[in-house]
Amino acid sequence: MSKDGKQQPNSSDKIDRRKFIGVAAATAGAMFINPALVHGSAANSAVRVGLLGCGGRGTEDATNLVDTGGARVVALGDLFRDQLDAARAHFDKIQQAKGYAAIDASQLFIGPNAYQQIAASQELDAIVIATPPYYHPRHLEAVVTAGKHVYLEKPVAVDVPGALKVIEIGKRAEGKLSLDVGFQIRDCPPFVEMVRRIHDGALGKIVCGEAHYLTGYIDRPAWPDASPAEHRLRNWVYDRVLSGDIIVEQNIHVIDICNWILKAHPLKASATGGRQGRPAADGDAYGNYNVLFHYPDDVDVTFSSTQFAKGWWDVTERFFGTKGTSQSPYTGPLGIWGDEPWQAAGSPAKDKAEAQAFSVTGSFTSNLEFADPEKKKAFVESINSGNFHNQAAKGAESALSCMMARTAAYKGREVTWDETMKSSEVWDPKIDLNKLR
Repeated sequence: MSKDGKQQPNSSDKIDRRKFIGVAAATAGAMFINPALVHGSAANSAVRVGLLGCGGRGTEDATNLVDTGGARVVALGDLFRDQLDAARAHFDKIQQAKGYAAIDASQLFIGPNAYQQIAASQELDAIVIATPPYYHPRHLEAVVTAGKHVYLEKPVAVDVPGALKVIEIGKRAEGKLSLDVGFQIRDCPPFVEMVRRIHDGALGKIVCGEAHYLTGYIDRPAWPDASPAEHRLRNWVYDRVLSGDIIVEQNIHVIDICNWILKAHPLKASATGGRQGRPAADGDAYGNYNVLFHYPDDVDVTFSSTQFAKGWWDVTERFFGTKGTSQSPYTGPLGIWGDEPWQAAGSPAKDKAEAQAFSVTGSFTSNLEFADPEKKKAFVESINSGNFHNQAAKGAESALSCMMARTAAYKGREVTWDETMKSSEVWDPKIDLNKLR
């Protein structure tokens, strides 16, 4: 009986969320949640999340799942003890306020086999994968094979065989699990509204476009006591094979938006790039790219990027059509100008102090303020509702678009989509994780 005197349903009348999802998944033929693991407490009604890769971006992703998605982080996995310990302290602190227990020691997985151990945990519903991009296809396969929902950070892979592998894994997950890829801008309200209007014809026929991702250098610790292999792994963002290079690892957000707006991938690309402006000894990733993408319907899009610039940053896409022009910066006026004008309300001026924050962790304010919260909320809702997402193919398409431009810059000639898709080159960092000291 409630305080207002109304009869309340007893426990046998309530539908347990985990049992509902478990039945739905079993119906779809998936390995999923074991009903025997359902505990029924308020804390356990939250989607149980594991974080694989406890660096800045992974911690940001999982924190948003807790804060805005109503999830609970119950397991952590990382190659390095110090990163795992820092993440454990962080999540224990923020989840204590929600009445959740501290992360159990049995759910802490360290070392080269951590990805297999966290995937095999029976205490999880979903796993965030935020490891160095080179490992994404391998880690994704382990998680999907174990029947866990997955939030995979971008890029999905660093080479073409890896991207094609992700597409294949996505087909296995279809209708059985949610598989989200970390393109949070596609869930950001002002961007969603702008793209909807463009797709409804607000620009008329799109003639051409331009985009850029101009940002400063990403500072990382020197790690003077680390072995060469450990140094590469800890500072993987400097490493071409581990990261995919800046156009695949960081610039991909902008190219993904171009694909989203144009509802297509580029057919060919010509490009230049180099390491000019970067410290000589920081690795082998490029410091700048300049690309001409050729999209269907004779739409050309120019793209430029830096990862060394001093005193300035800007990330923007612009499209020019027969009825108007669109602009979608991370910070600044966002909207459509022309015959059918529309501008997002409250687009603030650029904050110089924000440059390094968005470069390193993806922690945004301004036009992207709601990107992460909305993305994570949608991911959790897809699990709870059984309306599972599958973003593997789109995530791979954007990665392959970037790989095509990267290859054009490396080879100094135009590269086509068809040529890219036939590539069998497998990138290999030649690191034996079992020999790390």
